[in-house]
Amino acid sequence: MGVTVGQDLEEENEVIVAINTTPLVDVMMVLLIIFLITIPVVIQQVPLELPKERNQPNETKPENIVIAVNKDGDVFWNQELVPDSKALLERLKKVAVLQPQPEVHIRGDASARYESVGRVVATCQRAAILKIGFITEPPPRG
Repeated sequence: MGVTVGQDLEEENEVIVAINTTPLVDVMMVLLIIFLITIPVVIQQVPLELPKERNQPNETKPENIVIAVNKDGDVFWNQELVPDSKALLERLKKVAVLQPQPEVHIRGDASARYESVGRVVATCQRAAILKIGFITEPPPRG
């Protein structure tokens, strides 16, 4: 029976020079598995053909009607203030029977409430206007 006490202490005090990469490999494997599981879920979509973007300036015809809504909710018919929805409906009904029916272009102020613009759209719908468009500013070029 022998006891060697002095050599074990020297071996324990030696500096380990190699980097332990086992935790790094474990993390990488977990990430790889997560990516392999989630990629089919992200890529899987219903096959559709989405419409292409087109920004063609609309040709303004003299018979078209431009209805503007300012930020206060006031409605203008070609620069003329329309007092209320009933007056707008009456004007739209007169225009709706024309052949060909003119288009209604709505210019809504960017800070106007949706309710004001929506009220104009609903009035156009009640007057049986078939074509309604919204006029926007084109994006800056460049």
